[in-house]
Amino acid sequence: MSRQIIFTEDAPAPPATYSQAVKAAGLIFVSGTAPTDPTTGNIVEGGVQHQVAQCLRNIAAILEAGGSSLDKIVSATLVVAEEDDFPAINEEWLRWFPRNPPARQGAKMPVRVPGLKVSIAVTAEA
Repeated sequence: MSRQIIFTEDAPAPPATYSQAVKAAGLIFVSGTAPTDPTTGNIVEGGVQHQVAQCLRNIAAILEAGGSSLDKIVSATLVVAEEDDFPAINEEWLRWFPRNPPARQGAKMPVRVPGLKVSIAVTAEA
């Protein structure tokens, strides 16, 4: 099986320890993506809804670079700082996926990063 590393400057650069995404077996596996503005390198300000939207903009850019799109997401994992944020997260999620949303799971962040409320990883059809 061949695999292709996906990278775009339209999304924040990942740390040296992982890729933005990997394309393999007809799927694109997008690493946990923070709500970072790719131009400034800063986590976006505002509430968790703003952060979910920025994560999804970053993911959209990565998927586009890999020849895919948000509507081809089959699974998503949201890692949150505060479980109390899920109602607001769900509200924003429904703006992006009003019908036929992808499978989804959530987890609590194992470490605190100042200002970071959510990180999202997805798997999409290539």
